[in-house]
Amino acid sequence: MWYNYIMVKQKSIKKDENQLAYDIINQLGNSEKNPAAVVLGRLGGLKGGKARAKKLSPHRRKLIAKKAAESRWHKK
Repeated sequence: MWYNYIMVKQKSIKKDENQLAYDIINQLGNSEKNPAAVVLGRLGGLKGGKARAKKLSPHRRKLIAKKAAESRWHKK
């Protein structure tokens, strides 16, 4: 909450005034999502992968899968 920032000593705050103001506004803002937007986003997300896979050629899918496998195996 915003009142927690007032109680903290100035020496312990490592953020500048702009960052602090941004955090306060974000905490006070309304964080509820629009249910209609959530439904539309989910609907598009469910269709997206299948539609993209259908559009790709077998050769291109193989290249993408190969690149993904290489990136998984070469992680440090």
